[in-house]
Amino acid sequence: MKPRITVKRKILLAGIDFFGDPYEKAGGWSEGNAIGQLWKRFEAFYQSKKGSLKYAVSESGYEVWVDFEGEKDTKNKYIFVGVEVEKIEDLPLELVARTLPETRYAVFTLKGPEIKTGLSRIWKEWLPESGLVTSFDYLIEYYDSQRFKGLDNPDSELDFMVPIR
Repeated sequence: MKPRITVKRKILLAGIDFFGDPYEKAGGWSEGNAIGQLWKRFEAFYQSKKGSLKYAVSESGYEVWVDFEGEKDTKNKYIFVGVEVEKIEDLPLELVARTLPETRYAVFTLKGPEIKTGLSRIWKEWLPESGLVTSFDYLIEYYDSQRFKGLDNPDSELDFMVPIR
């Protein structure tokens, strides 16, 4: 498991968010859990009001998991889903904006079945062995609109972006 290391500019995102136990109704990688439902809500908005999101960079999706101090040991998680935008001006009322700071990222591109198991290996194996530490308490899952074909598609690719210093 070898990532590419990259420096990203500040990333501006527009989307919707969730705070709570994402696995309360369904566990794992499931469209029935709160994360799957969050994506469905965002996709429905995006398809019906795509024109109102004037500054969208592409149709590729971002899923951002943020660990708040004091929430790390609970089932509650803050999760944001959305798309990158050039500006956060004039966002539709239904959306929130998030700004991710400029930092270095270890970017892992995982494919097929590896998508569901790779994140654990990143945190438990690669990060401790690399000698690096996270620069911020979040993780990005990047769903490239050309490479991500669904959770159960063996040809699907997903990027996990770990902010590092």
